[in-house]
Amino acid sequence: MDRLLSRLAPAPDEDTAPLPLLISAVTGMGGIGKTALAVEAAHRACTRGWFPGGTLFVDLRGYDDNPVTADQAVLALLDALGVLNGDLPERTARQYDAYRTLLAERQDRMLLILDNASDPSQYLRLLPGTDDHRVLITSRDRPNALPIRVIDLDTLLPDESAALVTRALHDADERDNRCSCEPDALRELTALCGHLPLALQIAAAMLRQRRHRSIASLVADIKKAEDPTAVFDNGSPGTDLYGRSLVLRPVLETSYRRLSPDQARLLRLLSLAPGAETTTEAVAALADLSTEAALSLLEDLAAAYLVAPVQDGEGSPSILRWRLHDLVRAFGVGVVAGEMGLQEEGEAARERVLAFYFRNAAAADDRLRWLPGMEQPERFSNRGEALEWFDGERAGLVAAVSWGREALFAETAVLLSECLGEYLGWRRYFDDWITVAHAAREAAHRAGNNRSEGNAFNNLGIALREAGRVEEAIDAHTRDRELCQAAGDTDGEAMAWNSLGIALHEVGRVEEAIDAHTRARDLHQTTGNRHGEAMAWNNLGTTLLVADRGEEAMDAVTRARDLHRTTGNRYGEAGAWNNLGTALRRAGRREEAIEAHGRALEIFEEFVDSYETGQTLQNLALDHWDAHCLAKARAHWLQAAEAYARANAPAEAAQARAAAEALG
Repeated sequence: MDRLLSRLAPAPDEDTAPLPLLISAVTGMGGIGKTALAVEAAHRACTRGWFPGGTLFVDLRGYDDNPVTADQAVLALLDALGVLNGDLPERTARQYDAYRTLLAERQDRMLLILDNASDPSQYLRLLPGTDDHRVLITSRDRPNALPIRVIDLDTLLPDESAALVTRALHDADERDNRCSCEPDALRELTALCGHLPLALQIAAAMLRQRRHRSIASLVADIKKAEDPTAVFDNGSPGTDLYGRSLVLRPVLETSYRRLSPDQARLLRLLSLAPGAETTTEAVAALADLSTEAALSLLEDLAAAYLVAPVQDGEGSPSILRWRLHDLVRAFGVGVVAGEMGLQEEGEAARERVLAFYFRNAAAADDRLRWLPGMEQPERFSNRGEALEWFDGERAGLVAAVSWGREALFAETAVLLSECLGEYLGWRRYFDDWITVAHAAREAAHRAGNNRSEGNAFNNLGIALREAGRVEEAIDAHTRDRELCQAAGDTDGEAMAWNSLGIALHEVGRVEEAIDAHTRARDLHQTTGNRHGEAMAWNNLGTTLLVADRGEEAMDAVTRARDLHRTTGNRYGEAGAWNNLGTALRRAGRREEAIEAHGRALEIFEEFVDSYETGQTLQNLALDHWDAHCLAKARAHWLQAAEAYARANAPAEAAQARAAAEALG
């Protein structure tokens, strides 16, 4: 409102030096509140005396089946200006001349509102031929071809949405306290409305109609419906303040019908994409188009406010992803479900995007796990590129794994899930990892694939342990071990024992953990898996240290370090150096401990692993604290806090910062 009023306000010296004709447009998707904003702004402007000549308003009905033409609109405007039938010129061209002459002769400033325009042809000939007046246009299409100042409207914020519904119910009946009694249900309702003003108005009207029912009951009705837009329209009574019916689906249908066949196809397919946001590259795979062709169509849909670009950070010109409003997505899904041919088109599109995700996730995962001697991944030349790709596609990847519930996609979804564990663990997205592992486990179980089910249990266990749900992790790793034993998968069984040992260690079952790591080491030695053996030695060493078996612990982690060095696994070597440093400190060999932790820090920083960098810096702080070098200890704790913060580990960051502050 502030932005719009500033464009309607007269300049201080406008009486002596009129401004050039100023045309503004309020744009946004259907139901976003364009007309409401324009009309309210007009009322406020007129109240302040900015338009002594009055306001002219024409609803061009640009998205109806029979939109108002400019020729029809000029007749309405002439009538409003007092040109009666007898004075009306017969020829259309003369009617426009008469209209412009009247505006030019008017000394008092006027505001012309051209509402609901779908095409410039509806309003170009209606623009005044003078710079004395102002024009305000509302449209669902951005008028990029004209020099018009545009205000784009977006959906409301969650608090604003809740306030809108609360006020609507209270204005109708001040005793209606459902919003204050059901705050969680109110929040869920506004989210189901996508924070779209029209949908919120409809929801409020439905709640007024069902006065003696709870907000939760309406939430339940919307959630169980196949098409939420149908619930809004079937239950919506009455009209809005402008006499328009409170209906949602027709608003979406008119926008959809105006699209070209290619644009409509892309909108339908985008509604089937996994995740709330989709990259241009993934959209291209979904629609079987080149990236440039997909980008061009996406820009067309964005100009019609049916998709929204998501920029890479505030102020960045780079657009990485595209988002559909939830109700537009629901509408698109409904359109696809309504025709067999569109359903087949949609299934093919989903197969394409799932294959795209798996192919690239496999390459990115290979890069994250790459060690010297392995074949180079096909796409990503370094870890940074792989992590960047995962970061951009993360939401879609996680959502795509859930497609494994459908038989058509189960096999690829399970394979995709196995490519995500390293990344999700590295970035510490444990909730996403748990979601992915659960979905993969269910899909593998339905398919009778014991090996994949075991892998999923292993990933689930690691994610649960990292999330602090260690008892559940023990159950998951135990189930993984049983499945591997049944399948005769010795390496898989060894990995299961290793993971189980870590979880047992965390709950204090130290002797069981030592036994588990010993079994893992022996099994890996049997199969000749030196990478696995090195990990088992390292984990065994940390557990032996807890059991106060310091010399054995140092021997174990030294063996791990040497094996990792032999196989070229520098990341594993860093972990072993870190654990060796801790063992050395406990043995009172402080200088050697500091050297070992310094070696670990160098490698972890090389891998840009912020969490392990934080762990190692914390160990260095303890080394220096133990040596009574308090200034160095404090500096390392502060550095550890910064590293933990970068790693999305706020609890650890707070603990490190508190340790530093305790030293003054």
